Amino acid sequence: MKKLLCTLALGGLLASCSVTVPVNATSNPVGSKVGSASTTSIFGLFFDGGDASIQTAAKKGGITKISTVDFKSTNYLFIVGMFETIVTGE
Repeated sequence: MKKLLCTLALGGLLASCSVTVPVNATSNPVGSKVGSASTTSIFGLFFDGGDASIQTAAKKGGITKISTVDFKSTNYLFIVGMFETIVTGE
């Protein structure tokens, strides 16, 4: 029983939380291209220098006409946060 409780507690500590939310949509038709850009933070204070901007995500996907923009946020134990901007279009 103690092993089960320890395993559940450890699993709970190592769990992550991930949320993806829509940010914007345009009147452009939804395209087949997808681009993403991301950055990572520690304790919300120190960032890795990544660029999670819409412009960078569109450039990486070769997108000139943006259709939709989504934002994904994932955190691990409220220590490490990963942030990603996802752009679709043509």
